[in-house]
Amino acid sequence: MTTKNIPVNLLFILLVVLSFSCSQKADNSTGKEAPPNFILLMGDDHGWDEVGYNGHPHIKTPVLDEMSTEGLRFDRFYSGHPSCSPTRGSFMTGRHPNRYGTFSPNWSIRPEEISIAHILGEAGYASAHYGKWHIGPVKRDSPTSPGAMGFDEWLSHDNFFEMNPVLSRNGEDPQEFKGEGSAIIIDEAISFIEKSTENNQLFFVVVWYGSPHEPYSGLAEDLSIYDDIVQQYEDQTVKLTSNETGKRVERPLGEVLRERYAEITAMDRSIGTLRNYLKNAGLRDNTLLWYCGDNGTPASAARTGMTLRGQKATMYEGGIRVPAALEWPGRIKAAKVTNVNSVTSDFLPTLCELAGAPYPNRPLDGISLVATIDGDQQVRDKPIFFWSFETGKVFDESSQPYIDPISQEGTTPLAKIMAGKYTRSFKNYKYPEIDMSHIGGARVMLDNQYKLVLDENSETKTGVELFDIINDSAESKNLMEQRPEVVSTMQKQLLDWQKEVLTSLTGADY
Repeated sequence: MTTKNIPVNLLFILLVVLSFSCSQKADNSTGKEAPPNFILLMGDDHGWDEVGYNGHPHIKTPVLDEMSTEGLRFDRFYSGHPSCSPTRGSFMTGRHPNRYGTFSPNWSIRPEEISIAHILGEAGYASAHYGKWHIGPVKRDSPTSPGAMGFDEWLSHDNFFEMNPVLSRNGEDPQEFKGEGSAIIIDEAISFIEKSTENNQLFFVVVWYGSPHEPYSGLAEDLSIYDDIVQQYEDQTVKLTSNETGKRVERPLGEVLRERYAEITAMDRSIGTLRNYLKNAGLRDNTLLWYCGDNGTPASAARTGMTLRGQKATMYEGGIRVPAALEWPGRIKAAKVTNVNSVTSDFLPTLCELAGAPYPNRPLDGISLVATIDGDQQVRDKPIFFWSFETGKVFDESSQPYIDPISQEGTTPLAKIMAGKYTRSFKNYKYPEIDMSHIGGARVMLDNQYKLVLDENSETKTGVELFDIINDSAESKNLMEQRPEVVSTMQKQLLDWQKEVLTSLTGADY
């Protein structure tokens, strides 16, 4: 058929459609396709070793294993801190948590911080948070709740949760949800995604699991997978929280690991539920799905499969290096593995670039990983810094609260009792003036080859350790004496960064 047999108006429509199609293909070829949906998942106390794909001798994680072989596997991904609340702050802001006083668990974020949910909301995304929050109370009138930090909806807990979790929906009074915790929050996330797509909105969903944080519990079907390890470790005991009393108790290691690994398997299965939903709903190609842990394995479980030095709360690799895998079939067409150093502070700049949204106008510690995702970046162009601030030497009961203490009181109960109660209260203090005596505490500078660890309280005589992290990921050989020039240069860079962070802590960024 020739064009002279086609009506003029129909020919015009065909030309427009063809032109649009060609322009779309051109945009796709240059990486300018429509912004993706985002789903960011994070496990609680899930260390680098504790996945099947990293060679753990017991743990079954078939879904994360599949993600690691179909998408992008990060072999050098780090949590922003060796404990949970600070890491979560870095996840949200792209900034080191010491800049705004989220120094350790139960220290809140500050209301002036700009979160990735704020930014994506301005870009037209519908956003929701599910699960553990732990950077402030989740109640409605909290100035640091998920809603205050930019999320449209949330079903969240002030801290961690177990089976039959008690959660707050959009800041209302907490209520119990019957069932396995990971499955519950994924079902809620799927409902939100369905609603967002019905409204033709891009979605940004954050799921912060309560698993596998202690105290542990699991479904019978998951516990049975690990029945054989009970006797393997029956001659060892560990101390952890009791699900019955909320206090410390000593239990056989085999029983504890059986329950912990059951939680990890249940969490893994819930990720599979989410992936299947995205596939069946036709959303998988244009959805970036990213999983990581929030810090290393705790002492009560750091007993098997450990190939890295240290554990939760330490600055060695076992405390801050975590599993991470990213899927985005529409852009990542074949499996990749990257050894580029990456950290939870990188989430915000990465998502900003992909969404075409501006960075917040304040100092960031993270970088965009878009070039890493595309396979174009083999080394990081900016070091990563870590710092465990010595709060006890800086703040006390006479320090001035940054936020009204009443609004910092949590409402969602949990199994563990602290300060005589089963809920959490948060704190954040004003830091009026820089004092260079406050630069102590365990701290790290990590570049593409070397890792400098400074800790006056360490067992080393000098408190200075230098590791070739490429060739010695076990951090077994201190190169301080062999590479004094490297130590000197990195110490200066670290100190310069600390001065900048203390400036932020005074509130200068606001």
